[in-house]
Amino acid sequence: MSSHSVREFASFSVGEAVTFSKTITEADIVLFAGLSGDTFPLHVDAEYAKTTGYGQRVVHGMLSASLLSTVNGLLLGMPGVYVEQTLHFLRPVFIGDTLTARSELVRMDGEKRRLHCVTTVSNQHGKAVIEGVAVLQKDA
Repeated sequence: MSSHSVREFASFSVGEAVTFSKTITEADIVLFAGLSGDTFPLHVDAEYAKTTGYGQRVVHGMLSASLLSTVNGLLLGMPGVYVEQTLHFLRPVFIGDTLTARSELVRMDGEKRRLHCVTTVSNQHGKAVIEGVAVLQKDA
């Protein structure tokens, strides 16, 4: 049984928002590297990462961005499709950081049945690490 609610287009209102938080772990990095094939040393090799300006391993940008899929899905409900996402990577994320993804509905297009959302991922210090815009398509 899905935890996603069934929502009609008419039930949405500009200004509503959803958040989701997760602390990034070593296991997340290993699993994401295996899934994506992105084994760039900055993400997976601690000794290499020490030689960079970051001084430590950096979480994959797309791993951090994937939290936006969670919040957009929670906001959208069923039925619907996530059709577009822009991403601006603003600062690095490190293992142990707690990220909070947020999606806020800022515009509704009734003709196309689309929801336009401002999306952000912020760290535990309240600093944005990713900003973007999402477009969600309602089927009902």
